[in-house]
Order: sequence, then structure tokens, then C-alpha cells
Amino acid sequence: MSQHRSAARRGLDEMAPREIVSALDRYVVGQHEAKKAVAIALRNRVRRQKLDAEMAEEVAPKNIIMIGPTGVGKTEIARRLARLANSPFLKIEATKFTEVGYVGRDVESMIRDLAETAVDMVRVERLAEVEETAERNAEERVLDLLLSSMEPPPGGAHPDDSVREMDSVERSREKLRRQLRAGKLDARILELEVRDHSASPFAFQVFEGINMEEIQFNMRDFLSGMMEGKPRRRRMRVDEALDYLEQEEEQKLVDMDQVARIALERVEENGIIFLDEIDKIAGRESGHGPDVSREGVQRDILPIVEGTNVNTRYGMVRTDHILFIAAGAFHVSKPCDLIPELQGRFPIRVEMKVLTEADFVRILTEPKNALIKQHVALLATEGVKLRFTEDAIREIARLARVVNDSSENIGARRLHTIMEALLEEISFEGSELARKSVNINAEYVRRRLSNIVADKDTSRYIL
Repeated sequence: MSQHRSAARRGLDEMAPREIVSALDRYVVGQHEAKKAVAIALRNRVRRQKLDAEMAEEVAPKNIIMIGPTGVGKTEIARRLARLANSPFLKIEATKFTEVGYVGRDVESMIRDLAETAVDMVRVERLAEVEETAERNAEERVLDLLLSSMEPPPGGAHPDDSVREMDSVERSREKLRRQLRAGKLDARILELEVRDHSASPFAFQVFEGINMEEIQFNMRDFLSGMMEGKPRRRRMRVDEALDYLEQEEEQKLVDMDQVARIALERVEENGIIFLDEIDKIAGRESGHGPDVSREGVQRDILPIVEGTNVNTRYGMVRTDHILFIAAGAFHVSKPCDLIPELQGRFPIRVEMKVLTEADFVRILTEPKNALIKQHVALLATEGVKLRFTEDAIREIARLARVVNDSSENIGARRLHTIMEALLEEISFEGSELARKSVNINAEYVRRRLSNIVADKDTSRYIL
């Protein structure tokens, strides 16, 4: 196992499944069975890392299918799980893929996208580690430029003159440092040597991919490297020069080869792919049209889920231990309509519960990023104090349930549309409101929304 595990991963080692579920409860209301399933899958990863290498190689991830309508928390559970584990995460719709020979994305592109995400994650971590060193180095370079632009003092013949000159330069440097940190030199103009950013260290692996999409990515990087200009002199303000040189120092301090190695290992050991709308590709061959394509996509996805090697610009990625979480409403099709081989690779099935009016009340108030908390915080930036009474929250939840029952049920997403319609006037006026304190009660909610909810034709477009 890698020694390059983050602090978040080390902390996760000590978390029991019950604690993982509690952490997810801070962001997602209800759906205990789904949280329990993903918590077990995540904990099994930690357990696997404690096995000997031979046994760990044989332990396959327990992929999950979440079955439920839109807006019940399928994507949010997977996304929060990945953040909790500090794992590379990719959400992709299965309908984006088509079988080989048709226009569409190659299924292997999901692994390449996941690798790109992991490289970005590791690079950001490394940049945070070298940030202070890069700032110091950039500051010294700016001070060198400032000192070189100053008129040198006349030299003396006596040996003591050189000592005094060095002391004078050091005092001048420290004086400039204090002025620089205080922002007093920001407007001064400096001339420094700049060059366009070089291409990725992997840019010249032009034809390593076996598909057109990979070749296009690498060709783009190759051409950007070919077009790199020669160093040139450029005049810029001191604060701009400081930012530019800090970025340049960060690039020098970050070893991208090491970043790529760590990122690929993180993908292989901790990657999570959320395959949404998998029900849209469920179906068997019937000898015509899109049914053939749907089964073709399933057969193309199968080796990725089973475990194969995928070529990326950073190297080969083994997919054997990537966790796949599939999701779909399955209104028309059923999980058993997937080809048997793919069904066998998703042994855990979780049925998501339809959200109730009581769930809507909890969603509006309980999560750390609850919708009401978001709107209160947004308007507070303009001095508007927004307060929701309990009966107002219950009325919002009731109207959300009524609209979902009478039209398309889009789950908790209905709360977003209702909240936007409810607060439209307040948000529009914002800082211009005469009264900076606004109380939202049940009567206000009914007055703003009852006509819209009652008019089915209008609510089709607004709510």
C-alpha cells in the first residue's frame, strides 16, 4: 500500500461505518439504507488495505446500484462519500456513451477523466505544501529586481568601504522588504523575463492512445508545446510580478512526475465513479434501433467494471479496485434488464425512498448546507436579515409535496424552484429594501405561491 495517503485518509481508517453514516447525515436527509451500503463499501476498502498483498489483490469492490427517482439524494450521497474519503470522484451519465463504431464517447474516457481529476487533486495538495517556500522565493527575486534597478553607490578604494557597501545593500534590502510586505511598492514598474507556460511533461506522448479522443488530447498538448515562445522582457507592476514569480516558483517546486504517480495510485486504490442514468441503457437486443446500442454500451462498460487496463496520458490505470456506484430511476426498465454479466458486477442493490413532506422540512433546515441557511447567508451579504418561522417552513414543504404529487416528482429539487419563486422580490430588491429585516411566515408563503401552485399550466413552467 502507498505511503502517500493523505491526512483525511488516515483519519478515515479510524471511522466505523456508523460514523461514516453520521458524517453523511450532516448533508443528506434520510436514505439510511443507501448510506449504510456505501459506508460498508468504504470501510471494506480500509479493511482491504490492511490485508497482505496477495489477499488484497483478490478482494474486489462491492459495487452498488441505487434505485430511486430523481432528487432523492443518490448523487449527493456518492459525492459526499468521495469527499469524506478524499477519493478521486467522477459523475458521468451512462447515456453519454455509445458502443464502438457509433458517434459518442468511448467508455474508457471515464477512466481518463478520473485520472485528470486525481492529478488535479494531488497537484493542489503539493502546491499547498510548497506555497510558503514559493512565496519566499518570489519575494527574494522581486527584491533582487528592485535592488538592481536602484543606482549603485560609488565604490571606495579602502577595504572597509566594501564592507560598508554590503551593510548598506542589506539595510536597503530589508527596508524594501518591509515596504513590499506593506504594499507600498505595488505600483512600481519592474522589467522581468517571462516565458509562456510549457506544455505538460506528458504532452509528447502523442500517439500513445488507441482511440481518437486520446490522440486529440495529446495532439493539443503537443501543439501548445511547439508554440511556446522564447523568453521575452515584460514590464509589469510589482504586485503582478510577485504573483507571476510565485506561480513560476510553484511549478519549479512541484514534481509533476511524482504527482502523476501518486494520482494514478489513488485512482486505482480509492477512485469512485458514479454512473448515473444506468437504467437508460438497460435493455436486451430486439434486433432493431437503439436497443442494440444499449446492450452494446453495457458490453463496453463491462470490462471497465470487471477490471482492465486503460491507457491515459499519465500511464496505465488498472480498474480492478475502482468503486462503481450506479444509479437510475428504473421506471420503465428493471435492474434485471441489464445483461447478466453486468448485474453480477453490482451485487449490492439499494432502493431509495420517495421523499415525504416531513423529509422536506428536515432538508430545509437540518443539513449543514441547508437551503434556507444558504438564502439567509446570501441576503445577509447585503444587510438583509431574513427569518423563516416554523409554520413557513412547513408550508414550503407542503407546497413542494403538492406540486410533486400533481406533476412530475423531482424530489428535493422542487424546493429550489419554490424557494426561488418565494424570494424573487426580496432577492431582486436586495440592498435597496427599505426594511432590512424580513420575516417569512406561512401567510407570506401562501400569498406568494398559492396562485402559482393552483394554476397547473403556470406551475408547469415555474415550479
